Amino acid sequence: MKLATYKDGSRDGQLVVVARDLGAAHYATGIASRLQQVLDDWNFLAPQLQDLYEQLNAGRARHAFAFDARQCMAPLPRAYQWADGSAYLNHVELVRRARGAEVPASFYTDPLMYQGGSDDFLGPCDDVVVPSEAMGIDFEAEIAVITGDVKMGASPEQALDGVRLLMLANDVSLRNLIPAELAKGFGFFQSKPATAFSPVAVTLDELGDAWQGGRVHLTLQSTWNGRRVGMCDAGAEMSFHFGQLIAHIAKTRNVRAGAIVGSGTVSNKDWSKGYSCIAEKRCIETIEDGRPSTEFMKYGDTIRIEMKGRDGQSLFGAIDQQIVSHG
Repeated sequence: MKLATYKDGSRDGQLVVVARDLGAAHYATGIASRLQQVLDDWNFLAPQLQDLYEQLNAGRARHAFAFDARQCMAPLPRAYQWADGSAYLNHVELVRRARGAEVPASFYTDPLMYQGGSDDFLGPCDDVVVPSEAMGIDFEAEIAVITGDVKMGASPEQALDGVRLLMLANDVSLRNLIPAELAKGFGFFQSKPATAFSPVAVTLDELGDAWQGGRVHLTLQSTWNGRRVGMCDAGAEMSFHFGQLIAHIAKTRNVRAGAIVGSGTVSNKDWSKGYSCIAEKRCIETIEDGRPSTEFMKYGDTIRIEMKGRDGQSLFGAIDQQIVSHG
């Protein structure tokens, strides 16, 4: 099934069930008003939402209405935690190679991860508000999962069983703030503003055989200012699958229902497939030409991130945002 959260003036919005073709929706009122309620009581509430989903797809839902992604908040508008990995090691290798550094051996055996802000997510069509262009504005096209409860010490296989929903993410980065923050030895903070998520989150069965081994074997598309810049394969080169990422978090603590875990920038060794963030393009230019030539995003720029299923139809809807000035 496919789920979304509509804006209603509140912090958590209203849960809606969305048709498979993203054409229609139906409020989940009477079953659950918020997605967190469903995640907290998944085994009881999810089957009821599934029934409504089937009625909606069959054209039998009595109060269906046209779905509008512009009315969406993030599927889970605020979460107990947002932990983002760097599961595509080609991205790490490019960044290190561009500055003449080697990738530490531990990066190949232990996932790299940071904890981002989870109190203020962006909807899929909300503006990306940034104080200054000089901060080095960049998009990052990613995949993310929403979990149920996962116990401390869970194996990657056990952790994978905790995945409830999948969605896309734009993990916005302010690249020119990163070096000073990392130099302090405490990781990203101001350089990672609010993250945006796709209009809908989907259950694993919606992907069919594209969901294998904890990975999404589909193409992630990134379109910057109307120009397609990325057609990256999200499956084969994901070095750590989602079960491994979640198990990494659960090594020393419980992971509670409503945690969001990101894949990191989707990246491929084949440069002809493009890029899922500008920083990677700049790294390639540095490797080839000795310096980067592509500038970061400016006010008025747009970014669209989307993934299509085997049938060619949009799976999650599109993240479609514009960069704007603060104030």
